[in-house]
Amino acid sequence: MRIRPATISDATHLAALVDIAGEGFASYFWSQMAGPGQSPLEIGRARAMRDEGSFTWRNAHIAELESEVAGALVGYPIPDPVPAEDIGEVPEIARPLVLLEAEAPGHWYINVLAVFPEFRGKGVGGALLAKADEIGRDAKAKGMALIVASENDGAVRLYRRAGFAPSHRRPMTGFPGYKRGGDWVLMTRPCA
Repeated sequence: MRIRPATISDATHLAALVDIAGEGFASYFWSQMAGPGQSPLEIGRARAMRDEGSFTWRNAHIAELESEVAGALVGYPIPDPVPAEDIGEVPEIARPLVLLEAEAPGHWYINVLAVFPEFRGKGVGGALLAKADEIGRDAKAKGMALIVASENDGAVRLYRRAGFAPSHRRPMTGFPGYKRGGDWVLMTRPCA
């Protein structure tokens, strides 16, 4: 397995993996931004190709197995303190996520950790978490943070095994096509 910094040419894979991580949340969010004749994937790909912002190829790492893209990690430091204007301008569906992120100022935030289905169970998720830890340590972050859906049992198990513990919760705002309910859960831990 190889983990490398993403390049702008990884934008299509990043958009797909972001949508997988959010179980369709990204597609729904991007569909609200799409103009006539644009697909949500086009919007996601364009966002991944940006040089700035939280979701950008510059904040991503790619895991490769057998010379194929297997998964991705997108992360960045949460400012300390979190600027209040960042929260006020967020659409209602994403507001619980931004409010939870604001509960972990100074942490290195794992915004996305996703693995394509055919590569699951091969250690890719664990390797990406280890890479996140390395980046968090190098950034001298207070700790690591991520947000997961409370009903995503597989992801919650992975993160608990990696030492993450729930610290805050917010009710999830549902969106069309989402099959889970529950809460968004902020999980944190010290850098390993």
